[in-house]
Amino acid sequence: MTLNQGDPAPDFTLFTDGRQPWSLADQRGKPVLLLFFPGAFSSTCTTELNAVNNDLHRYTDASAVVVGISTDSHFVLAEYRKVNALGFPLLSDHDGEVSERYGAKYDRDFSAMKLSRISKRSAFLIDEQGMIRYAEVLQNADDQPNFDALHAAMEAA
Repeated sequence: MTLNQGDPAPDFTLFTDGRQPWSLADQRGKPVLLLFFPGAFSSTCTTELNAVNNDLHRYTDASAVVVGISTDSHFVLAEYRKVNALGFPLLSDHDGEVSERYGAKYDRDFSAMKLSRISKRSAFLIDEQGMIRYAEVLQNADDQPNFDALHAAMEAA
C-alpha cells in the first residue's frame, strides 16, 4: 500500500518506550510527524533521530507531535531513547503491522539475519484533521528524509 499527500492517515495504537499506549486518533487537532526507522542503535537511524531531536523546537514551535516508530521492542527503544536523550517518544511496532499499513515495511526477508519485519526509513506529516501532508518512504536505509521538504510542508500546513 502506498500512501500519498492528501490521503487520510491510517489510525493506530502502539506502545511507547515507556510502555504506555499511544494512539494517532488522540493527536487530532495538532500536526503529527511520524518517523519510521529500521532499527535502534544503528548509525544512520541515530544520525536521523538526533538531527530531529537537535531541531525539535522547529516542530514543537509549530505545536507538532513527533514520534519515532520501529519494530524494536519497547525495552530496546527505552534504552535507545535514554542513551540519545531524545525528547520525543519512540513507539514499538513489534509485528510491523503499522509499518506495513503505511507502506513503510520492507517486503523482503532479511533471511541472513532471520528478520522479516523491518521498517523502511520514512517520514509522514499528518495535519490536524488526520490527512497526510507529506509522505516520504525511502528504499535505501542509508538515506535520510528530505528535511527541507518536510519543513516546507509543515510551514504550508
